[in-house]
Amino acid sequence: MDSKILVVNALSKVVPAEITADQIQNLIEKPKSSDLGDYAFPTFILAKSLHKAPNMIAQELVSEISQDGFEKVVNTGAYINFFLDKSSFSNDILHTVLKEQDDYGNQNEGNNGNVPIDMSSPNIAKPMSMGHLRSTVIGNSIAKIITKLGYQPIKINHLGDWGTQFGKLIVGYKMWGSKEQVEEDPINNLLKYYVRFHKEAEDKPELDDEARAWFKKMEDGDEEALALWTWFRKLSLAEFQKIYDRLGVTFDSYNGEAFYNDKMDAVIKTIQDKGLLQESRGAEIVDLSKLDLSPALIRKTDGATLYITRDLAAAIYRKDTYHFVKSLYVVGSEQAEHFKKLKAVLKMMGYDWADDIHHIEFGLITTGGKKLSTRKGNVILLENVLNDAVDLAKKQIEEKNPNLKNKDEVAESVGVGAVVFHDLKNERRDSFDFNLEEVVRFEGETGPYVQYTNARALSILRKAGNTDYQTASDLTLSDPEAWDTIKMIQEFPEIISRAGAKYEPSVVAKYSLKLAKSFNQYYAHSKILTDDSGLNARLALVKSVSIILQMSLALLGVKAPEEM
Repeated sequence: MDSKILVVNALSKVVPAEITADQIQNLIEKPKSSDLGDYAFPTFILAKSLHKAPNMIAQELVSEISQDGFEKVVNTGAYINFFLDKSSFSNDILHTVLKEQDDYGNQNEGNNGNVPIDMSSPNIAKPMSMGHLRSTVIGNSIAKIITKLGYQPIKINHLGDWGTQFGKLIVGYKMWGSKEQVEEDPINNLLKYYVRFHKEAEDKPELDDEARAWFKKMEDGDEEALALWTWFRKLSLAEFQKIYDRLGVTFDSYNGEAFYNDKMDAVIKTIQDKGLLQESRGAEIVDLSKLDLSPALIRKTDGATLYITRDLAAAIYRKDTYHFVKSLYVVGSEQAEHFKKLKAVLKMMGYDWADDIHHIEFGLITTGGKKLSTRKGNVILLENVLNDAVDLAKKQIEEKNPNLKNKDEVAESVGVGAVVFHDLKNERRDSFDFNLEEVVRFEGETGPYVQYTNARALSILRKAGNTDYQTASDLTLSDPEAWDTIKMIQEFPEIISRAGAKYEPSVVAKYSLKLAKSFNQYYAHSKILTDDSGLNARLALVKSVSIILQMSLALLGVKAPEEM
């Protein structure tokens, strides 16, 4: 039984009937130090109904609470402190983890319901920058977390493969580019044309008109325009794939903006049939003023459709295709207004399932406090960052373990893993400044620290050369050094629930850091390999820590090398 539920049940029998089990559960706290017990219940809420001082209430309730399953239950002032039975608790937890292995923490909250996750979504013909990292790794991690909760994620790379930027690119390519240049270095040269277009358009606004005309040609099916677009898309996807392979990220669908070209007329007709479409300055809009939102611009004066029209078509297509229980969009916080409008228009169209759409917003990555921008050419390429991170990892491996086999493979796992972990340990709504040297350190709150701790645990198990612990019946540990680590192992299923409920991978990342730190303290204070009656239990603890650290890293999309 979950130890918290044990406490709730003990309290439910002695508190007034109007205090529900849920209320008790929400009030239970975890003391900062194990010296004050494993759980604490504040009695202030009972003072009014019992007409007594909280200290007195705590004292009286302690005398009525059953001690079964606890080492002791005491009161400290107005708090009731519960000390779990260390021997039986450790024995139960370690047996459970060894038996369930990677299934430990699995839950069936989702009942196999489909959850499309719109993520990554880079723009064709632009390099993947650090700005693309967040949506990619946050979406990937959420997919893994909700899988553990019993949902079926459908990862969708909604490519930015349509829009006026392609008009700009075609103009730039025709003015300054060549086929040979593009084939030699596709993304970088296409980016050069795009950046140059923006610089020159500041003094020559007619370039923007030319770009709009080319995009209209694409929409009208012009052969030359579509041939260039298809070529740019194919070259870009091949470059993106190299990055996705390194990040270990896969997708179930690459249906981008272009996929919805033939699906928007039906959306506009439905909006029209519902009497929602209005003319405004020659364009067609849906008025959202009653919801304190600016209008949703559905079709421009020249007949070109906009992002929201396409997103409406995508949302309806995903509902019809996947029959989702929820639909997630892992997109930056600056798009919050857009998603409010999207949901509002869908609701006005009569689609109540719009309530199941969630915008999983995130903050910016800055460098030196400055935002990254492709238009101005102030872009840090993701591939370069990964390469630099791997070089830094390799340098540290050479210093710490020069005889390590497969050094290059480990350096790749550590360097790339460090970049991913650093992103995910930050709460997703927070913006953060990126400093590579801090990210790839083997000490401190980093991915390599967690990876190194797991490698240390595996090294201990190899040295032991004995797997008797896997079948031993007695895995009791009562020493204080092991206790904090055992309690943290037991928290893992709750961590998964919390991370899933908040769509917050940082919950898992921060937990893995705490578990690694707790285990390293245990390692420093314990003679794990001493051949005595407690050896099996200690090795079972080491193995359980390794199982959970590896699972935590996997949920973040980070590899766990066996040696470092």
